Amino acid sequence: MLHQQLSSLLAQTDIVLTERQQQQLVQYVELLDKWNKAYNLTSIRNPNEMVVKHIMDSLMVAPHLSGKHYIDVGTGPGLPGIVLAIALPETQFVLLDSLGKRVRFLMQVKHALGLDNVMPVQSRVEDYQPDVKLDGVLSRAFASLQDMVQWCEHLIDNSGRFIALKGQFPEQELENLPTGVHFEQKISLEVPELDAERHLIILSKD
Repeated sequence: MLHQQLSSLLAQTDIVLTERQQQQLVQYVELLDKWNKAYNLTSIRNPNEMVVKHIMDSLMVAPHLSGKHYIDVGTGPGLPGIVLAIALPETQFVLLDSLGKRVRFLMQVKHALGLDNVMPVQSRVEDYQPDVKLDGVLSRAFASLQDMVQWCEHLIDNSGRFIALKGQFPEQELENLPTGVHFEQKISLEVPELDAERHLIILSKD
């Protein structure tokens, strides 16, 4: 059962979620599984794998977010944005994707899960202008750090952060950062039952 699997994975972390939050995460996996058949939202077909590779992988970022307004660029089916919005109900997330079918799915998830703190938007990142001051730009498997900074620099000011969820430590990418941006910190993430390296890379403007 997905709920039992999620509970046992959570028990291996410091993340504490309410029963309702856990139910929302399970419901999200069920929706992803259902819509995936027609919309091809993720290459992962097995819901149990989704719990580890999508849900837990995204959840591990939650303790490292301190602001109140974030944008998830190239969110795809809502990763990590939907997962983080469930875990952090007081924080607002804009979920940006250029593909209409993904945004339609996100609207369905928002409605089905009763998530008031997400705003799905269909737009290319270069064309999007935020309504509020953003604390950070999130990306997971979206682009290289160079591209992320180049495409997203208009979204934040000097107090904002670029937060990239990466696999292996992207040494090469960090050596080629554009001017005006510096590497602030890396956080190694331990995702239960995921046999792969995960790093959170945080950049800020000079």
